Amino acid sequence: MTTEYLSVTALTKYIKRKFDVDPYLMKVYLTGEISNFRLRPNAHQYFSLKDDHAKISAIMFKSAFNRIKFVPEEGMKVLVTGHISVYEPSGSYQIYVDSMEPDGVGQLYQAYEQLKKRLDKEGLFSQPKRQLVQFPKRIAVVTSPSGAVVRDIITTVRRRYPIAQIVLFPALVQGDEASTDIVRQIVKVNQLGHFDTLIIGRGGGSIEDLWPFNEENVARAISASTIPVISSVGHETDTTIADLVADVRAATPTAAAELAVPRLDQVLVELKTTQNRIINAEYQLIEQAKLRLKRLQQSTVFTSPQRIYETFSQKLDLLRQRLENQADKVTASRKNNLSQLHMRLRLVAPTYMIKEQKQRLNVLQLRLKQSQLQNLNKVKQQYLMLVGSLDHLSPLKILGRGYTYTTDENDHFISKMADLKAKTINVHFSDGVINASINKMTKGKEDEDDGR
Repeated sequence: MTTEYLSVTALTKYIKRKFDVDPYLMKVYLTGEISNFRLRPNAHQYFSLKDDHAKISAIMFKSAFNRIKFVPEEGMKVLVTGHISVYEPSGSYQIYVDSMEPDGVGQLYQAYEQLKKRLDKEGLFSQPKRQLVQFPKRIAVVTSPSGAVVRDIITTVRRRYPIAQIVLFPALVQGDEASTDIVRQIVKVNQLGHFDTLIIGRGGGSIEDLWPFNEENVARAISASTIPVISSVGHETDTTIADLVADVRAATPTAAAELAVPRLDQVLVELKTTQNRIINAEYQLIEQAKLRLKRLQQSTVFTSPQRIYETFSQKLDLLRQRLENQADKVTASRKNNLSQLHMRLRLVAPTYMIKEQKQRLNVLQLRLKQSQLQNLNKVKQQYLMLVGSLDHLSPLKILGRGYTYTTDENDHFISKMADLKAKTINVHFSDGVINASINKMTKGKEDEDDGR
């Protein structure tokens, strides 16, 4: 018998088929703790569910994830419904989650707490609140046109402050489309811009009924409003995100109307009281002014006006005397300075300088003449000395003492017999020249000794 082997794909498909047709796995109610969760915006979510002894992979498609009101977190215990199947490429089984809610706390409450925490961290709850207008002329009301809220507000405003105008901006206050409708009306009221106060409200109900007022878009629209907002949602025990963001929270629609407008009769009483206080204050001011006028009329200024300027007259005399003394000092100082400047000017005057320079020039000319005479005498003496020395060294002087000198026929000087080139010579005397012929030459003793 031949054994037939299955492929991995065939075995996996068989197992997946078993999972898909098992009636107990088509819809599973499962509780567990979220693990390995990382939020993927606008996409499928992949995570795990675990308890103390086991873990299963989970996937929640985008369409199902968008229906839940809260954001799953790592470690959160949840209740999920879905079906079990096998993912063929990896051969692993997993749960495909169709719905999810927190275990022990409703998902709406969980979503409420998460949004509240996030908006509080952003500072939407702690930002400065806008002050309500004390005497509003126009009040905008965003609520359902058919509910008791608008009737209570109208009745209360007409009773307390009938001169105020109320304008209804009808909006859905329950259901999936309610938050968008509420935001649209809030934006419209702000665009119109001629309202003093904006009331947002609805009657009581469950957390599901009040949920539009816990939506993030409503909270941000209230925060961005330039008109003061009074929130009156649900009963006194109900607190919505809109209540936390609004400038003022009212427990009921009637309380919201009472916060929005004053009581006209009280305003009139306060106006009358203020009028009386103003009259009394004016009367007191007039009486005080009269007393001041009386005191001024009795003062020295009016009874003895000359006393006012007596002190000033004395002070004026003292100042005049000080001024004269100071003027004399200044004049004397200026005269002294002028004299000094005059003396300095005389010292540097051109006539004085010319006279001084002339005297100096005469002295220099005399010194120059004396110096020139001294230099001339000195040069004359040096000249006479040089002439005497030159006369002693003159060849004519030597010839005058009986000496002669000899030259050849080319007039070259002959000092030795060895220089003779011809038999004729010229002998020079002090008074003339003779031409002589050489008949005999006799060497001197020193020449003979040199020839040995």
